[in-house]
Amino acid sequence: MNQLILASTSTLYGQDYLAYLLPELQYFFQNADVIVFIPYARPSGISEVDYTQKARVAFKQIGKQLVGLNEIQNPIETVGNAQGIFVGGGNTFLLVSKLYELNLMEAINKALDHGVPYLGTSAGANIGGLGIHNTNDMPITLPPTLNTLGRIPYNINAHYIEPLEDSVHMGETRETRIREFQCQHEISVVGLPEGSWLRVMGPEVWTKGEHPVVIFEPNKPAYRMGPDVLLPYNVQNGS
Repeated sequence: MNQLILASTSTLYGQDYLAYLLPELQYFFQNADVIVFIPYARPSGISEVDYTQKARVAFKQIGKQLVGLNEIQNPIETVGNAQGIFVGGGNTFLLVSKLYELNLMEAINKALDHGVPYLGTSAGANIGGLGIHNTNDMPITLPPTLNTLGRIPYNINAHYIEPLEDSVHMGETRETRIREFQCQHEISVVGLPEGSWLRVMGPEVWTKGEHPVVIFEPNKPAYRMGPDVLLPYNVQNGS
């Protein structure tokens, strides 16, 4: 049974790391004493060691221990025995490359098949969809495939932003880029603004947070939903 939180970001402006999500995480991870943290997306300028410590400090506030995969010898076994999983943000291509290199994509999916709760922020949210074709990250390394966990039947565009009113910028908008993708792929995309997330419970996907999400279906006008609205999809596990 799917139990996921897929959040656009880990940090809102003026707040501490994960602060806006902690009330939700307190309930979400209520049956987990120890959370397995996957730091492989690693934001620029921070080591996996420091990234793990940053996440550990946040989870301590809700009474949870955290262990980073960078701290253990057998990542596959650790994920297989996890009570809860958190995949942090950073560069999505780097994250996916590392997960495939260590054979962890399958291990994570097996854990999620058994109902292990999963939190993904930014890059960690992107991999909850069918693929990472709609990430904003630069391909600083190339994974063997862009296909990912496939826990929901569409792709995610984290950090989604609308053009600023009265802007004179003439470059492509986020919607333009998503529509270019849909010229090649019949896949819906969910734009997640900052402070918004998807709460996946079994076959249901709910919008949560401060702002509506933006839905891009192929060959249809974009529309907004939420917060606290059930997305109109028959969500299946995987492809």
